[in-house]
Amino acid sequence: MSEAKLTTAQLQALDAAHHLHPFTDHKELGGRGTRIIERASGVYLWDSEGNKLLDGMAGLWCVNIGYGRRELADAAHRQMLELPYYNSFFQCTHPPAVELASAIAEQAPAHMQHVFFTGSGSEANDTVLRMVRRYWDLQGQPARKTVIGRINGYHGSTVAGASLGGMGVMHEQGDLPIPGIEHIAQPYWYGEGGDMAEDEFGLWAARQLEEKILQLGADKVAAFIAEPIQGAGGVIVPPATYWPEIQRIVDQYGILLIVDEVICGFGRTGEWFGSQYYNIRPDLMPIAKGMTSGYLPMGGVIVGDRVARALIDDGGEFFHGYTYSGHPVAAAVALENLRILRDEGIVDYARDQAAPYLQQKIAQLGEHPLVGQARGVGMLGALELVKNKATRERFPGKGAAGTLCRDLCVENGLVMRAVGDSMILSPPLVIQPQEIDELFDKAWRTLNRAAELLG
Repeated sequence: MSEAKLTTAQLQALDAAHHLHPFTDHKELGGRGTRIIERASGVYLWDSEGNKLLDGMAGLWCVNIGYGRRELADAAHRQMLELPYYNSFFQCTHPPAVELASAIAEQAPAHMQHVFFTGSGSEANDTVLRMVRRYWDLQGQPARKTVIGRINGYHGSTVAGASLGGMGVMHEQGDLPIPGIEHIAQPYWYGEGGDMAEDEFGLWAARQLEEKILQLGADKVAAFIAEPIQGAGGVIVPPATYWPEIQRIVDQYGILLIVDEVICGFGRTGEWFGSQYYNIRPDLMPIAKGMTSGYLPMGGVIVGDRVARALIDDGGEFFHGYTYSGHPVAAAVALENLRILRDEGIVDYARDQAAPYLQQKIAQLGEHPLVGQARGVGMLGALELVKNKATRERFPGKGAAGTLCRDLCVENGLVMRAVGDSMILSPPLVIQPQEIDELFDKAWRTLNRAAELLG
């Protein structure tokens, strides 16, 4: 006889007793109890109490093809039976890793034809730091070590990833950033643009990079790292003037450009990569999340030709890697995920149908009295919660309005995320128009109730 299924209360007790969660106040969580998610299909989740939730965040920005695709489970099963694990060290490889590298290169910008595999986006950004510094050593410019990132950027939570990112709360807990990392202003016009026009602010924010390069000395700067659209920072969409000016600056001073595609990659912007959406020319692109649609953990770095050629032709042994780099089962799942994205036209569907309709509905949410700005690109969106739309005045207690709205969303059967007092969304790319309507209706009801409670 099989053991009886654990109740929600039993699972919550075990969770509180043994499980340390990421980015969590455990004392607070223990007091309220975790929500136990048991199953999922399409764009929906069900918890242990039978509540159905529309997942407006695609897990953590990653379940691009939706939940419950049997093809990915079958791909994992076949590969586990044939070769469940082998490493890529010691002059070895295996077919899934080789085929996946080729498939990724096929969709990447033309000048980016090599991939280094990791286990996550955080590991990808650790790898980027190693590659950047190795590249400049090979160029005979070892003093070029400093990488410039952005305040409120997010590049993972490992020591290197959190250092490259610019989130103060993370830096405070780890004596970070490590040496050789600097940060400049983010292109957050609504929150920080003041009286400047949006295009003017975009140029100002980009030119902070040039000022920092000149301050440090161009011969000391190795690279600039940024997300095409800041995800965890609050879906901050840069002004149209921002990326062209950034590209001019990195070209002028000859520094490497790292475009973190962990969130934006694999269709999230309506293009395969955010770099293609913004017409950026990266040297390195960290990837993860949508690479496997979150079905298995995997990441990597897509490497541009000038960096790859230096590592291959002049570098000798690159003393860096992970036990699970290019794991065969994860690679097989990623290959099947890319096949589905390509053969079913999911990226095209997102660009041509889902994204335009989603952005139309996001704009309508911007008409709510509680929303100061609604913004988005592709399958990403954000709603700024304000007390006064005209003055952009926030509610007292930083983040309190966002937390309230997030919890009310769940009560209404919708998962959205709060970043401070911004509500953000990133649904699966496969979401259908009627499901977008449902998302809009539930979000509107949530905003109405939040407005009542906030007064």
